[in-house]
Amino acid sequence: MARTIAFAFLAAAVLSGTALADDYLAKTLRISNPFTRATPPGAKVAGAFLSIENQGKETDRLVSVSSPIAGLAQIHEMVVDGGLMKMRAVKGIDLKPGATVELRPGGYHVMLEDLKRPLQQGEQFPMLLTFEKAGAVEIKVKVEAMGAAARSH
Repeated sequence: MARTIAFAFLAAAVLSGTALADDYLAKTLRISNPFTRATPPGAKVAGAFLSIENQGKETDRLVSVSSPIAGLAQIHEMVVDGGLMKMRAVKGIDLKPGATVELRPGGYHVMLEDLKRPLQQGEQFPMLLTFEKAGAVEIKVKVEAMGAAARSH
């Protein structure tokens, strides 16, 4: 009996998305592996990275981001313009059904500006993601080493 109850709780955790500490659900969207890199003293900006999988049947859209760690958080993308790599703010990111969008170095990312303090490896901080259909979800962003590459399960 106790084993059956324990299995039921484990199954519920897996199905609800809470089994993996780095995964969050917002309706049919799965947000995975949110991280940033540690910053040196005096740094005022940082990029945050994550993966968003649309497991639903309708397109959704990431429309805004915010975090108490920064004075301003925006969705950015890196683009090549006239042979130069440039970063620019975007109004949102479309999330097509069945697709995964990677926010990673060199592509889409969250730009954290006017940092309140340096980000230190091993800590984490909250970030609010707001979607057009799925609504808002708060996630925890882990701070990795300064040169950390994209994370995966």
